[in-house]
Amino acid sequence: MRICGIKLGHDGAIAVIEDERLIFCVEQEKRGNNRRYQAIDNFDAVVVDLAEHGLDPHDIDCFVIDGAWWRDGLRLVSGAEPVTLEWASYVERHPEGLLVSHDGCGLVLDGRSFPYRSYPHVTGHLTSAYCTSPFAKAGQPAFCLIWDGIIFPRLYYIDPGGARFVECLFPLIGQVYATAADHFGPYTNRSSWDDLGVAGKLMAYIALGSTDEDIITVFRNLYEERLAADAELMRHYHAESSFDSSLAAIHEFFRASALQLKAKRPEDALASFHGFLERLLILEMTSVLQRQTDFPGARNLCIAGGCGLNIKWNSALRASGLFDAVWVPPFPNDSGSAIGAACAGMAADKGFVPLEWSIDSGPALQRGDMPSEWNAVPYSLHELARILAGNKPVVFAGRAELGPRALGGRSILATATSPGMKDHLNDIKLREHFRPVAPVCLEDRAGEFFSPGKPDPYMLFDHETRAEWRDKIPAIVHLDGSARLQTIARTSPHKIAELLVEYEKLTGLPLLCNTSANLPGRGFFPDAASACRWGRVEHIWSDGLLWTKGAHG
Repeated sequence: MRICGIKLGHDGAIAVIEDERLIFCVEQEKRGNNRRYQAIDNFDAVVVDLAEHGLDPHDIDCFVIDGAWWRDGLRLVSGAEPVTLEWASYVERHPEGLLVSHDGCGLVLDGRSFPYRSYPHVTGHLTSAYCTSPFAKAGQPAFCLIWDGIIFPRLYYIDPGGARFVECLFPLIGQVYATAADHFGPYTNRSSWDDLGVAGKLMAYIALGSTDEDIITVFRNLYEERLAADAELMRHYHAESSFDSSLAAIHEFFRASALQLKAKRPEDALASFHGFLERLLILEMTSVLQRQTDFPGARNLCIAGGCGLNIKWNSALRASGLFDAVWVPPFPNDSGSAIGAACAGMAADKGFVPLEWSIDSGPALQRGDMPSEWNAVPYSLHELARILAGNKPVVFAGRAELGPRALGGRSILATATSPGMKDHLNDIKLREHFRPVAPVCLEDRAGEFFSPGKPDPYMLFDHETRAEWRDKIPAIVHLDGSARLQTIARTSPHKIAELLVEYEKLTGLPLLCNTSANLPGRGFFPDAASACRWGRVEHIWSDGLLWTKGAHG
């Protein structure tokens, strides 16, 4: 059975599952240098993605559209013709509603109309997290924490036979984190709701500050008074019935906070708010687990929703001792919602079975017309390692990975030993200098350089750079000494693993800088030609060829 999941709106994507195996997932931001978080509003994109994989809409047995909170504001068309569709809600409407579909017709693809299903948005997060997890593969149960922008953190319990809601941990919508930037720090001149990248930038910026217990006390007291209190004033907020009223309450909370924190540095206020939320998360998770004692089997945790990209919170949950194991998929935010929609269709028919999948299921590198001044020569990975050892960055281009993080498929790689390399890469990418550059490291040696240094193939947990290495690999050390580590097995078939082995032979170091290859505010380069036209990195390697401006083979 073939199921096609479709995520409309921001982070638009199309995914196809066939017989419990992911065939592909195309996030629209990874097409044609599209903007980050590119929406799908024209269903021709579905037809194109299917055709590139040898499929026609009639080859799909079931279309599933991800649920959403909005009912208008998105103009849907197929070709030039307007299309009117309905979809499921954001959150399940009753305890048994996770796999209750809203069934519709009128999905117009290539001039033909198809029926479709739609499941709640949280169902997609739940199924994408659990079905891709090692717990599903082992037939084990797991708790699943879903914390997205417009909902309180919701805890579920899931096993192959079904899923059920446990409870909300506390009354703070996920957007509260990004909204803090509207009131403190360098991003107060933009709306956090309109700029979906603010939360990630904020995670980098807080390294400039320090946690201040007096500030945390201010946030805690105002939270208890204004957001946690069971008062009539908060009735609509606690009901999560209106995003507008929820966001208004959050802004009032921060306005009151700012009045009490005038004498404090904004970076300290933001770092302290991050710490306040982390403590609240662990405290309330502990309390819930102490109350909920009727869940047999291993105590595992899956994390999904946009807040699943917060590596420090993920790490705090993993280090808390509350769980035997913690899993975060490489697409915890809405970039995984098309996969989740398809998994929801699969779960409705077969239960919560494991999905066979690969991180390298994004779009293949497209062929593009290379600029005439760029020329290519065959180049081995050993030779490429020599360029990197000579302190020259390289664009490394191949099939796109799933999710928002560059994991070696569409990356700029560079030596980590150069003191100026981090600033150089941020200059190349026109980014703020406080933004970190991630390391990619051979898995079997990661513990030498990082703590805990556990396998982390998707950059989803926080690691401390060991003190004795911070001055030796400064380009990948964040301002607070941490690193957003990516590990890769020495035996992986991915070319970046082979490159790291060659670089290790030359330098003794098994790691490199890894940052995304893209235009500012755009998705990963879809082809080597785009990287050449961009021209801010001298060397571009793809499919065994090294492209260099003005060089001749």
